[in-house]
Amino acid sequence: MATDTTDTDVLPATAILGRNLTHGMLDTLGRAIVTGRYENRPFPTEAEIAKTHGVSRSVTREAVKMLTAKGLVSARPRQGTVVQPASSWNLFDTDVLRWTLERKFSVELLRHFNQLRVAIEPEAAALAARFGDAADEAAIRNGLAQMEAGEAGTTDPLEADIAFHMAILRASKNPFYAQFQSVVSTALRTSIRFTNRIKGRSANIPDHAAVADAIIARDPAAARIAMTRIIGDVLTLIGDD
Repeated sequence: MATDTTDTDVLPATAILGRNLTHGMLDTLGRAIVTGRYENRPFPTEAEIAKTHGVSRSVTREAVKMLTAKGLVSARPRQGTVVQPASSWNLFDTDVLRWTLERKFSVELLRHFNQLRVAIEPEAAALAARFGDAADEAAIRNGLAQMEAGEAGTTDPLEADIAFHMAILRASKNPFYAQFQSVVSTALRTSIRFTNRIKGRSANIPDHAAVADAIIARDPAAARIAMTRIIGDVLTLIGDD
């Protein structure tokens, strides 16, 4: 009988180790950049990084290439690798977003994120009401059920809340909206924790149920309004000016 294999099952041990080292080096350097460690000093050369962290030049080179792709650094002739200003960072990259959120809690960044959500999720909910299928409806219902279970303490309410919103993005059947899943999921972890602390409770179940009900009833306008209400409440809590 055939068995499933993962990427790590078919890769040689040296390749797995190299990939893990590269991503570990990426995480170390990315966090250092985002936390401002190189604000007042030059970014080290590949040779210096390799020596300091005890990794090969090839691992270092690959990690720096990934940082470049994320907009954190750039290579300039006769200047070497230079850290880019925060305005150049790719916040749609989940690593960059995660590092930025973990760097220093920022209400302003959460406000910007939820302003982005207002432009995406209400319309995704409306599209889900139009194009979602039975499997999507089941996923949305399950997300809501898990949120209710979270209220009772039998599941993780944070993960359930995120799953609910991800199910709606997928149900939109729009590949561009679906691409926002990883970004929304990453930032929601911080946003939900913050707003729950302010409210002293987890998500408003009736408000989320209103979104689910409208989608299942095939009512795009009601779905849009209900989702806008949820995010609008978040912006009010954060203090959107």
